[in-house]
Amino acid sequence: MNEYVLTLSCPDRPGIVAAVSGLLAERGCNIVESQQFGDGGSGTFFMRVQFGAPDGADADELRGAFASLVPELGLEWRLHTLAERPRVLIMVSKGGHCLNDLLYRTRSGLLDIDIVAVASNHPDLRPLTQSYGIDYHHLPAGPGGKAAQEAEILTLVEHYGADLVVLARYMQILSDDFCAKLPGAIINIHHSFLPSFKGARPYHQAHARGVKLIGATAHYVTADLDEGPIIEQEVARVDHTHSPEALVAVGRDVECLALARAVRWHCEHRVLLNGDRTVVFR
Repeated sequence: MNEYVLTLSCPDRPGIVAAVSGLLAERGCNIVESQQFGDGGSGTFFMRVQFGAPDGADADELRGAFASLVPELGLEWRLHTLAERPRVLIMVSKGGHCLNDLLYRTRSGLLDIDIVAVASNHPDLRPLTQSYGIDYHHLPAGPGGKAAQEAEILTLVEHYGADLVVLARYMQILSDDFCAKLPGAIINIHHSFLPSFKGARPYHQAHARGVKLIGATAHYVTADLDEGPIIEQEVARVDHTHSPEALVAVGRDVECLALARAVRWHCEHRVLLNGDRTVVFR
């Protein structure tokens, strides 16, 4: 059987699950996994259904069937073919821990994605990337400035057919225009639970204040800097024995964990946007 994932949201009302499951049953489809959530605050219903369809079933026919439910239920929906691995473009600066983690997880089969290329404003991580047989593009902000650099990045997205851009410690602020061109398709990782420590060397600032918790947040990128919908967060406890360098090491570990989970859940179509928040069907 061919496997698909259906994700949808709509105004909450009785009969949504019955309508979807009935449509699938009529076409001989077998539901493998189904999760749903009704948000009482917004009155919105969210659903993720993973199912197998008979070999003779046509994806376009299935899409037409789901489209027939739109007038009655007001669905916003997407149908994903699991045989198609998401294509991911990673962007980095000089810190390679998140990039290395994603490369390893992909090669070892822990992430079912294709990393199609890596782009960076520095040349430092070219050897690591190319050791995995992946193209590396050094795109410094040259004479044309940020606009020209971002245009080159968008060209790479189109050239490689990337479905997702991952900022794996890419230490540049993306323009509003760039973010608007890829809504819901850029994931960033940054240190969190250190909200008072802005600017350079946040872990050193945290050490000076004696923090007890180190964290990281993976979120979608929007025009509001570091305020996009949160996908995943990870934390680790620390104490007075941790030096600034030890805090940095702990921070790197939690950044890798949070980012890997966010990328995995996004690429398994488990994350649905709910205004400024997300619904994550783990």
